[in-house]
Amino acid sequence: MLFRHKNRHLKVNLGDLQNEKEHLSNFLQLKLEVTVTLVGNKLSINSENLSAQELHHVVTKFIYHRNLNRTHWVSIEGTTVKINRFKGKARKNKKQKKNTSPHQTAIQSWGL
Repeated sequence: MLFRHKNRHLKVNLGDLQNEKEHLSNFLQLKLEVTVTLVGNKLSINSENLSAQELHHVVTKFIYHRNLNRTHWVSIEGTTVKINRFKGKARKNKKQKKNTSPHQTAIQSWGL
């Protein structure tokens, strides 16, 4: 056959979200109607019609749906969709300096 499609073996690398693999697997099966298998710390998807960009879009939806978008982001590396953790500097709690003079009220500022 001239226009025969090859099975695509797409993977999702979970990174540090190992505790979310069951939720992500169920989410992908529901949204994409494909078979998802667990292989180590990755999910494997075999599909003729699914592209890496479409898989990236659905994994991004999952990240937003689970409110993980402040700590994680999704990238594509060939046929692998990877969930990455942001590498931000630790935020330091800075205490505001207290003003030594109290704020003046309207009556005090007029000198009454």
